[in-house]
Amino acid sequence: MKAIWNNTVIAESNKTINIEGNQYFPANSIKKEFFTASDLHSTCPWKGEASYYNVVIDGKINKNAAWYYPETSQLAESIKGYVAFWKGVEVE
Repeated sequence: MKAIWNNTVIAESNKTINIEGNQYFPANSIKKEFFTASDLHSTCPWKGEASYYNVVIDGKINKNAAWYYPETSQLAESIKGYVAFWKGVEVE
């Protein structure tokens, strides 16, 4: 699987996990040079508190386009630290 934004591959892995229609990529599969920390957090009732990244390519910023769970509930342990995408990031 590949995550693509602004015509650039920002993550690639054959070990993604599909949960609720989202592909979660292992943390070591993202290209860290395109990610900056965001202050946004949200809470999923069964996964826990999500943290977000902005995706930055060629001076363009896609705010909060990636999220991950640094800590998870027991039900979501399989995606701890994995990264998922939205806001125009194509996953194929």
